[in-house]
Amino acid sequence: MSASASSSVVETPARTALAWCHSARFLVTASQLEQLPASVLPEIAFIGRSNAGKSTAVNRLAQQRRLAFASRTPGRTQHINLFAVGPKDAPSVLWADLPGYGYAAVARGAKLRWQEVMAQYLATRVQLAGLVLMIDSRLGFTPLDRQLLDFVAPRVRTGEVRLIVLLTKADKLSRREAQTALAGAQEVLGPYAEEPADVSVTLFSALSRAGVDDVAQTLHAWVAAHGAAGAAPAAGVPPVAPESAVADGSEAET
Repeated sequence: MSASASSSVVETPARTALAWCHSARFLVTASQLEQLPASVLPEIAFIGRSNAGKSTAVNRLAQQRRLAFASRTPGRTQHINLFAVGPKDAPSVLWADLPGYGYAAVARGAKLRWQEVMAQYLATRVQLAGLVLMIDSRLGFTPLDRQLLDFVAPRVRTGEVRLIVLLTKADKLSRREAQTALAGAQEVLGPYAEEPADVSVTLFSALSRAGVDDVAQTLHAWVAAHGAAGAAPAAGVPPVAPESAVADGSEAET
C-alpha cells in the first residue's frame, strides 16, 4: 500500500466528534457549587440513578477506562467531577459527572446533602448547557427519573438546557425489547420535547458501542451550536480559572 493511500483517512463527523470526546481529561472535583471553577465554558452534565451505567458511558465516550471512577459501593459519589474536553490549551466544554441518585443504603444525612448540591447545580448553574440522562433500558423511567425530568423541565422546555436520554445496557435487550424501550422513552419525553426544546433519546451500550457515535456527534453539535449562539469566551477571558481540587468521590456502576 502506498504512503498516500495509507494516510488517506476519511474525516467524518463521527470521527471528528469521537476524537473530540477522547480528549476529555480530569479537571476538578467539588462537594459544593462554590468550589467549582469560575468558567465561561458551557457544561454538559451526566446524571442518572446509581448503577445505571453513568461512569461506564462517560468512559466509553472518552475511550478511557477510568476517567469516571466507579467503586464497588453504589451511591458513594457525593461530588461533582469536572472534565475538560477539547484542545489542551483551549477546551471547548466541561463535562460534569454528577452524583448518582436513588440508592437506599446511603446515610440519609449524606444523601440529602449531596442531593441538595446536585439540585442547586441543575437549577442555578448558568454554565449548564446540556444534560445527558442515563436510564437503564431494562427498567425504563422510574418515579425518581420522572421527578428529575420535572425538576429540570423549566430549563429544558425553553431550550436553555438541551437533553439527551441514553437507554443504557441496550446490549442486554432483544431487538423487540429494544424497540419497546425506545418507544416507551419517547412517550415519556413527549411533553418535554415541544419547541424550542432540544430533546432526544437513543439506545446505548458501552459494551457493543451501540449509540456511541451518535451521542458523540450530538454532544459535539451542542457545543458548536452554543458557540454559534454567541456564548464563546470573550477575548482575554480565560476559559477556566485555576481551582484546587477537594476530596474525591466514587460510584458503582455496571
